[in-house]
Amino acid sequence: MQNLPKDPVMLLSVVNTMLRDKYDSLDAMKEDLSPEVAEDVIKKLKGINYEYSKEENRFL
Repeated sequence: MQNLPKDPVMLLSVVNTMLRDKYDSLDAMKEDLSPEVAEDVIKKLKGINYEYSKEENRFL
């Protein structure tokens, strides 16, 4: 797995790009990440008021 950015805004961009280009769901992306990394990503994005939208398969 590639190194993910520490900056939450950059992380948002990278994660949404990954969801668009490689994964059909957040669960699919989480399968490639360790549980700790997946939870850290979700926590960081929640910290800047972004939540995952299953319908759009991205963080909004």
